[in-house]
Amino acid sequence: VQLVESGGGLVQPGGSLRLSCQISGFTFNDYDLSWARQAPGKERELFAEITSTGRSTIFPDSEKGRFTISRDNAKNTVYLQMNRLKPEDTAVYFCFVPAYASWGQGIQVTVST
Repeated sequence: VQLVESGGGLVQPGGSLRLSCQISGFTFNDYDLSWARQAPGKERELFAEITSTGRSTIFPDSEKGRFTISRDNAKNTVYLQMNRLKPEDTAVYFCFVPAYASWGQGIQVTVST
């Protein structure tokens, strides 16, 4: 299983980014997918999930208005749309396939002026 994230970078507070994760090596349509992030000095934490049928969950609830997880089965890609970004969103973001315990290499997102 290979997971390759893209779309990270430096953004100003209040800005938006869309992360992509292209996944290969298994039947993409059949599996739930997730995003996690690891802020400096903190544990990696899962915060977004999407089922094989497209049902999505963002946690905690307070972040539902800013983050959206989606998937395009035709492109074997899972996305994370992040809006109204804050400095505390600065982290390395990882995509994750729970069924295979497989992680992407991670991509840096920095929210700063």
